[in-house]
Amino acid sequence: MLPTDEIQQIADAIDAAVLDTQPALDAFRLQFLGTKSRLKELLGSMGQIPADQRRDFGQLVNRTRVLAEEKFQQAKKILEDAADAARDADLDLTAPGYPLPLGATHPVTTVMNRIVEVFARIGFTVEEDREIEDDWHNFTAMNTPPDHPARDMQDTFYLADNAGWLLRTQTSSVQARVMGKQQPPIRIVAPGRVYRNEPISARSHCQFHQVEGLYVDRNVSFADLKQTLLYFAQEMFGATKIRLRPSFFPFTEPSAEMDVWLGTDTEETRRLTKGTGWMEILGCGMVDPAVLTNMGLDPEEYSGFAFGLGVERQVLALYGIPDIRMLFENDVRLLNQFVGI
Repeated sequence: MLPTDEIQQIADAIDAAVLDTQPALDAFRLQFLGTKSRLKELLGSMGQIPADQRRDFGQLVNRTRVLAEEKFQQAKKILEDAADAARDADLDLTAPGYPLPLGATHPVTTVMNRIVEVFARIGFTVEEDREIEDDWHNFTAMNTPPDHPARDMQDTFYLADNAGWLLRTQTSSVQARVMGKQQPPIRIVAPGRVYRNEPISARSHCQFHQVEGLYVDRNVSFADLKQTLLYFAQEMFGATKIRLRPSFFPFTEPSAEMDVWLGTDTEETRRLTKGTGWMEILGCGMVDPAVLTNMGLDPEEYSGFAFGLGVERQVLALYGIPDIRMLFENDVRLLNQFVGI
């Protein structure tokens, strides 16, 4: 005989249960829906039921279990809705919200964006490319062949088991790639991260950021270079004049270092210029004809100028940060000072 009477008693108990509290709901779930409930035991006894009666028995037990599940879910929703309503009743919609801390752009990013923005106003476009570079674009194309002594000035990191691949030492490699695929006129700035195998100290680091510029066209002169950099100095530093001192770079000839005149009128300008009134900001020069030849451009037809400045140097000077390592430590005490700048 089927235990129909017991199943009916279970159904009556389910119907009569009052589930108006969370403890009552939990007890109901354990009693009628848990793994040790009587309904679970009845389903487990199917093998003892005559074969011709198993289908009816199984349907009866399942209908009872569905009844328990539906009542449980309904009661659960009622309790959850009541809890939400009580929580909402205690919520003061006029109260101020929790303050959200403001983030800030990293000072290196801030200065680099300012530099790019200045040159963008006079027609320079932004070009970015890979940081893992080949030897040709990083060195040889820029007039620094393997036996050139200038390579000692730019020792870098080479990838193991990948002959000829390295971490770029300058964003001049972007200039090389652009000249290799684009015909003049070319007027670009190339911002990005670069690497050199140098000891880390207060004034140097194995990684830093550069913004390099390139202008190649017909009849480009040193006067064009000077006027472009004077405009940049005025916009970036408010400088009234610049000076160009002879220097050497393997990919430009003639080459120069550029200083801006900040004066010595204030304590800040004396700090920035070490009391001289002049602050060095970048290197520059006319593109060496050998570089143009390497990139398939005729130096008899085209000329150009290039410049490059280290972003961290500008950051240290502009914000009075004494140690370059502080820019890479992610110390929130430093970064919080740039919120809103």
